[in-house]
Amino acid sequence: MNEISSQQVGDAMYALVKEYHGKRNLKAMDLIKAMREKFGEGCDDKLCKQAIRELMESERCTYSYVGGSYVVLNPEKK
Repeated sequence: MNEISSQQVGDAMYALVKEYHGKRNLKAMDLIKAMREKFGEGCDDKLCKQAIRELMESERCTYSYVGGSYVVLNPEKK
């Protein structure tokens, strides 16, 4: 079976956040559900959370708190 890396999941999450930028805010759970649909059984919560953490640490994305916690593009990196 082909092993999915957190880097692959992170890249897919980043593409999704970029696609919805300015249209809709995505919560971390929205991203996790979308990755489960895209990658299937091999993509569990732990892998998705690791990918989100890597997006935050690389400063590609950041959290926005507007009536809830959302994952957004880092405004300083545009």
